[in-house]
Amino acid sequence: MSNSSNKSVVVRQVFAEDLDSELLMIKAAILRYPFVSIDIEFPGTIFKPSKQMIREGNPIINYHYMKLNVDALQIIQLGLSLSNAQGNLPNFDSPFSYIWEFNFKDFDINRDRYASDSIELLKRQGIDFEKNKEKGIDSKDFAKKFWDYGLLFNRYGLKSITWITFHGTYDFGFMLKILTQSPLPLHLHSFVHQLAYFFGYNIFDLKYTFKFLGLLGGLEKIAQALNVARITGSSHQAGSDSLLTLRCFMKLKNTEVGDLDAKQEELGFLDYWGLINFHPGDSAVVSADDDGDGIGFFA
Repeated sequence: MSNSSNKSVVVRQVFAEDLDSELLMIKAAILRYPFVSIDIEFPGTIFKPSKQMIREGNPIINYHYMKLNVDALQIIQLGLSLSNAQGNLPNFDSPFSYIWEFNFKDFDINRDRYASDSIELLKRQGIDFEKNKEKGIDSKDFAKKFWDYGLLFNRYGLKSITWITFHGTYDFGFMLKILTQSPLPLHLHSFVHQLAYFFGYNIFDLKYTFKFLGLLGGLEKIAQALNVARITGSSHQAGSDSLLTLRCFMKLKNTEVGDLDAKQEELGFLDYWGLINFHPGDSAVVSADDDGDGIGFFA
């Protein structure tokens, strides 16, 4: 993946006082850099289906557990990485390329529910919960300004945006919770339609693309298999993970993928590169994560 002439990447740390200026920068860049990778850090999962339920893979039950967790938990970080079709990041005519990491104040470790192992992991990876509580962004303000600056599908010609995730059901679950300031829809089909309303039809979840190609495991493991390096930050930091997801997407996009053409008739929901594309008129399927900790979705 090229990177704006191999410029060094700066993770723009965004707190409440920076929110307006940083969203303005993203608005200025997004039409020229329409591939947007997102990653969200949150306090783990506290409601988990049984192993039997995971094996059954019932989409309704899987969505139920995702909704329980998202409704009960608070966002910690949102990472956004933008690129053009060649994989170049925005540089704003500076010596550096940029990605974004939004730090939220919603999560209070002394008040809110969380999975202890997840919080300990995030602490080890450098997330400063006290600083977030003091200086972080209120998700209500983020939602209003995300709307005001027109960074959603139905605003200012953004129908060309491609949204990229790795195992992204929870990412979009938290985004919808924030943008609507409401619990997630009661039913799976309503979730899928709400997702399309806010983010359009080009949403790719790389975990399931890679699973189809025989690459199993988490983001770090698959990046290693693809020989894609993490060029800034650490795992479980939202900005860094969003960039690694973007780099994996670009590696796949620009690589010939085996006999994928021969399988298109059988797997019509995949495009040429094996990327999962959402169409709200199609039937949605939510499947259990390999580790049983979350869910992903096909369409």
